[in-house]
Amino acid sequence: MAPAGGGAELLALDGVGKDYPKLATRGGRLRLVADLLRGRAAASSFTALDGVSFAMRRGESLAIVGENGAGKSTLLKIVAGVIRPTRGRVAVHGRVSALLELGSGFHPEYTGYANIDLAAALLGMSPAEIAGKREAIVAFADIGEHIHDPIKTYSSGMVVRLGFAIATALAPDVLITDEVLAVGDESFQKKCVAWMEDYLRRGGTLLLCSHSMYHVQKLCAHALWLDHGRPRMLGRADEVAREYLAWHEARAAEHRQHRRDVVGDYAVVALSVAPVGGGAEVDAARGLDVAVEVRSPDGRAPVVAVGVVRADGTPVYGTTSELDGVRPRRLAADRYAFAVRFHALPLLPGHYRVRAHAMDPEGMRLFDHHEAPFVVQGTTRELGYCRLPHAWTADGRDA
Repeated sequence: MAPAGGGAELLALDGVGKDYPKLATRGGRLRLVADLLRGRAAASSFTALDGVSFAMRRGESLAIVGENGAGKSTLLKIVAGVIRPTRGRVAVHGRVSALLELGSGFHPEYTGYANIDLAAALLGMSPAEIAGKREAIVAFADIGEHIHDPIKTYSSGMVVRLGFAIATALAPDVLITDEVLAVGDESFQKKCVAWMEDYLRRGGTLLLCSHSMYHVQKLCAHALWLDHGRPRMLGRADEVAREYLAWHEARAAEHRQHRRDVVGDYAVVALSVAPVGGGAEVDAARGLDVAVEVRSPDGRAPVVAVGVVRADGTPVYGTTSELDGVRPRRLAADRYAFAVRFHALPLLPGHYRVRAHAMDPEGMRLFDHHEAPFVVQGTTRELGYCRLPHAWTADGRDA
C-alpha cells in the first residue's frame, strides 16, 4: 500500500497465519490438552488465515472483503489483540479501538449509561475524559430513554449505536470495524459514514470489514480480498471491488447454469441487441431493438423482464412483458420469443448493457438472466445517465 498520510507505520503484518485445532470428539479434546502440556502443536488443525502481509500508515484506510468464512473476522481480531497469531509478526503502534462482535465489552445487566463508563475505562479513558464526553456519546447513540435500560434489553442495532458512539469519543489512532454498518438503520449508517470520513480527514486510520462494496469504495482507498484465509488481491479499493464482484457474478452464473441443467427452470437461451437502422453503435435518436428467447420447462408461456443498466450495473430502466400486456411468440413446445424496441433512447453517450430475465408465467419469480452490451454513440460533458429536455434563461422566466 502506498502511504496516504505519511509518517511511520501504525500497523504492520508480516506472514500472519492462524490455525485452530479440530475438536470433533471428546478424545480429540483430550489429545489436544496432552499435546499442549507437552509443548507440541495440535495434531489436527484448521487453517483460518495464512500468509497475510500488509502495512498501514497514519491516514490510510483498508477494507477487508471476502466470503463468510474467508478469515476476515479472524484477521481483525489478531490486529485488535483479541487473539494471537499462530505464526507471523504483528506490530501495532498507537491506540486501537475495535468494533467487532456485537455487545463485546458491555455488561448485559448494566444500563447504557453505566456501560459507557465501563467501556470507556477499558479503552483507556480517564474519569475526567469520560465525564467530559459522556453526553456527546449519548447524543451520538441517539437511543432515547433506552440509555437508562439494561443492555440485555437492547436490540442489536441499539448495541451497535452505543458501541460506535463510544468509539467516536475515543478518536483512536486505528479504528477497526467488522460489519458495523450492516446493522444500523439508514439514518445511523449515514451518520457513521459521515463520522468515518471526517475521522479519515483528521488523519485517522481505518481498517474496515464489509460485504458492502459501496461502503468499501466510499470509505477506503485500498482493499484486501481474502479467499479461504489467504490473500487473493491487495490493491486500490475500486479495482479489488470490481474483481470481487465479477468473481461473484461468475460463480452465480455457474450456479444458474447448474440449476438450469439439473432442475430445468425457465431460462434465457438467447439475447441479442441491434441498433435501429444498423451500425455498431446506438444512435440515441433512433433507438435499440432487443430480441429474447426463453425456454419454458412446462410449456407454459413465460414472462420476460427487460431492462437497461450502466456498465457498472447501476439500473437505468426496466419493464416486463406482463406489465405491458404482451404475450410471446411460440417457437416450439418449450421455446418462446420476445421482441421489444426502445424508441429514441434519452441516454447519454457511453457503455450500457441490456439485461433480460426469464420469469414464471405469473411474473412473480426470476429464474435466470443474460446481458448484452451496447454503446450509445457521441461525446458529452453532461452528467448522469440520461438527457432531460431543458432550456436555460437569463432571468429565470419560462423559456
